[in-house]
This record gives sequence, C-alpha cells and structure tokens, in this order.
Amino acid sequence: MKYYLAPMEGITTYIYRNAYHQYFTPLDKYFTPFLVPHTKKGFSTKELKEILPENNEGIYLVPQILSNDAEGFLSTVKKLQKFGYREVNLNLGCPSKTVVSKYRGSGFLAKPEKLEEFLDRIYSEAETEISIKTRIGRDSPEEFERLLKIYNKYPVKELIIHPRVQKDFYKNVPNLSVFAEAVKESRNPLCYNGDIFHASDCHKMSERFPEVPAVMLGRGIIGNPGLLGEIKGEGTAGAERLCAFHDKILRDYRALNFGDKNVLFKMKEIWCYLGGLFPEEEKKLKKLKKAERMADYERAAGELFALL
Repeated sequence: MKYYLAPMEGITTYIYRNAYHQYFTPLDKYFTPFLVPHTKKGFSTKELKEILPENNEGIYLVPQILSNDAEGFLSTVKKLQKFGYREVNLNLGCPSKTVVSKYRGSGFLAKPEKLEEFLDRIYSEAETEISIKTRIGRDSPEEFERLLKIYNKYPVKELIIHPRVQKDFYKNVPNLSVFAEAVKESRNPLCYNGDIFHASDCHKMSERFPEVPAVMLGRGIIGNPGLLGEIKGEGTAGAERLCAFHDKILRDYRALNFGDKNVLFKMKEIWCYLGGLFPEEEKKLKKLKKAERMADYERAAGELFALL
C-alpha cells in the first residue's frame, strides 16, 4: 500500500511538508496545494517557493493544477517541466463555492461534455503523466457512472477518488458503494481518499478493497501527524516528536520574515486540525487561538504539548 499527503490550501505548504517528512513516517507522494494557471511567463514568488526542487528535497512532489482551460493547464505543465516535474495532478475535487462557481474543481463535473473536451486536449498534448483527483459528482452520486466512463478513455496515471459529491463538502459519509463500482469498472489505477482518521479506518478500507494500491490522507493526518506510523504498526507519536515538529514549522515560518501576525495565522490554521489531539482542553485551545503575541502563543502551545 502507498500513502499520499492530500493538498490542503494554506496548510500543506513546503514548510509543513518538510517538517512532516523530517519527523514522521515518510509518505510516498506529497501534493502541492493547487496552482491556478495565469498569463504570467513564470510562477509567482509564492508558487515558486512551493515547487522549487531545493524546497522539496528528498520527497516525491506532485504539483496540482486547478483549471477548466486546456490552454492554461498545458502552459502550466510546460513551466513545471522546466523544474523537472514529470507528473502533475488535475484538481476535480475542490468543493469551495468560489471555485465551483467558476466551474473549476468539482464544479467542472457538472459539465461532462466540456470536461471530456478538456481531457482530450490535455492527454493528447501534455508531455507529462497526469493523475486526477475527483469527487463523484457535483449534485448526485448518480453522476459518477458517466464521469467514470469519461475517465476510462484516458491514460490516467492515478484516479484519486473522494467519494462525496460537491454539495456534501465534508459532511455525511463517503459513498463506498459508488467507490466499489469504481473498483470494478475503472481501467486506471485507483487511490482512495476520505475520512481516514484512525488506523482502523485504513485497515477496514484495505480489507474491503485489497486491490486498491494507494490511500490519500488529508484531515486525518493533519490532525494526527503520527497517523501513518500507527497505520504501519510503528506506535503513536510521542509529545517530544510532536513538539519538535511544531517548533520546526514555527521556526521556518518566522524565518520568512513576514511578521508574527501572519505566522500566528498560519499556525492557528494548523491547530484547527491538531487541536483534535486535545479533546478535553477547550479552554487551553481557546487561549492559544486568541493569542495575539508570539510569546503568548508559544506559552499556550507549550502547555498543551505538556499534557501529552
């Protein structure tokens, strides 16, 4: 079984990926938060930091592209090739309303004819391997039958399926019946994504779908960075390792010199998930999230880690 880190906007940055890779069980692939094609000749400073090989040493990184425009997608692929990338990922899964309103991400699933035209173009012209991360429809699971027939026409490197529709966002439960149909009918390799929060969740998936060779971990591993170690039977992550991981992220963000206020915002985003490790400590978590000075934040984080 292979394990991947899901791209999460604002969280799984190169700073987060490097800290994770240093302190926890390495993943087989890491995906960048999505890149949106634009008319600039090169990448923005922020985008460059995410994709520069020197910022991702020792990890297998796959850039993810959010687009419904073949020309823009292909242009971005060519830019990425100059940095040595030979695999990219197409985002057809993002459920954000601002993305979906532009018929990007999972919004593109509502236009299967346009999607097929788009895939025709990128798979015939791109000189890289292309994987797809998809939901099973925008409004209804019944949409996926047609979508899968479309995907089956192309040499998809991997079809990463989050078995929810766009309107579910992250509510309800993954539709494993639809995923089971994909396992039977897909002509391309599959990867499962969705609601793997505990080692037992992953083991159950492996038992039910032994032919699926990969799992993508998202909210579960952000909330518990030691999750993959638990899945592999390596035990839980101790307080010392979690604290060192946290401190490296904090240190590396501060080294960017974009101000403590911005650093605190980035760290608090991570704590929206990491706070799940402290279910009985609402007051201490609230104190951390209200901290406006770095010293107050560090004191609050230290108090929490001391409880582990």
